[in-house]
Amino acid sequence: MSALETLAATAGVHGSVGSIGYGLAAIGPGIGVGIIFGNGTQALARQPEAAGLIRANQILGFAFCEALALIGIVMPFVFGK
Repeated sequence: MSALETLAATAGVHGSVGSIGYGLAAIGPGIGVGIIFGNGTQALARQPEAAGLIRANQILGFAFCEALALIGIVMPFVFGK
């Protein structure tokens, strides 16, 4: 493999590193959202009278998890070269 082919292969991989990084970074918020709504469903089944409070806490937790995902999608653009 010549130096030019190696450089072309490296440049091709370099262009998608940010998207691969975001894909890996999106795993955490995805797991977090699943845990939030799974436990919220269990809590609603156990105490239906507390539905308003449980739902409010679910929405707040969901917003925090999604904020992490949005930060993850913005960071490659901020720190990219």
